[in-house]
Amino acid sequence: MVPVRLSGPRLAIREYHHTEGDVAALHALFGDPEVTRYLPFGPSGVEDCADQVELYLEEALAEERDTYRLAVTRLADAEDPRDAPPIGQASLTLGGHRAGDLGCVLARECWGRGYAGEAVGLLCGFAFGALGLHRLTARTAVDNTAAAKVLRGLGFRLEGRLRHDGFKDGVWSDSFLHSLLADEWPGPAVG
Repeated sequence: MVPVRLSGPRLAIREYHHTEGDVAALHALFGDPEVTRYLPFGPSGVEDCADQVELYLEEALAEERDTYRLAVTRLADAEDPRDAPPIGQASLTLGGHRAGDLGCVLARECWGRGYAGEAVGLLCGFAFGALGLHRLTARTAVDNTAAAKVLRGLGFRLEGRLRHDGFKDGVWSDSFLHSLLADEWPGPAVG
């Protein structure tokens, strides 16, 4: 495995570690009903989060890796960003024809600080650069205007509405599909 390590002005993205700290951080994220409101699953328990971290590590070791579920950390939280506790998760799932689907979720206390744009921007740079992808997609719940704004700010375009795309708690929901092509990617913001 070649570990993924990305860093921007304020954030770093790294592989998860199967440690008590990373499991606790994932539980703080996925155990929060407000954070999971727009995710396809409800709040998760500690054991489920420990199982998830184990799965993430297995996916990272795959010979033909097609799934990247990565910890988002603040650079200021540790001397070495590999030791900083996660404040969120960035994910990238590869598909056929040099395409991928990405996502990002952050702890509630990190909302509104521009971290989502930085994390998704780092993931886009990785996808279009190191992985050589041609197309990225991202889905947002129709009422998650903050996520749609982050994507638009990075150059993603709205492709359309996916009707009854999700089913959670006995209710169908729609989502918006956004996309970005490699030749539309402006690269990381400078300054």
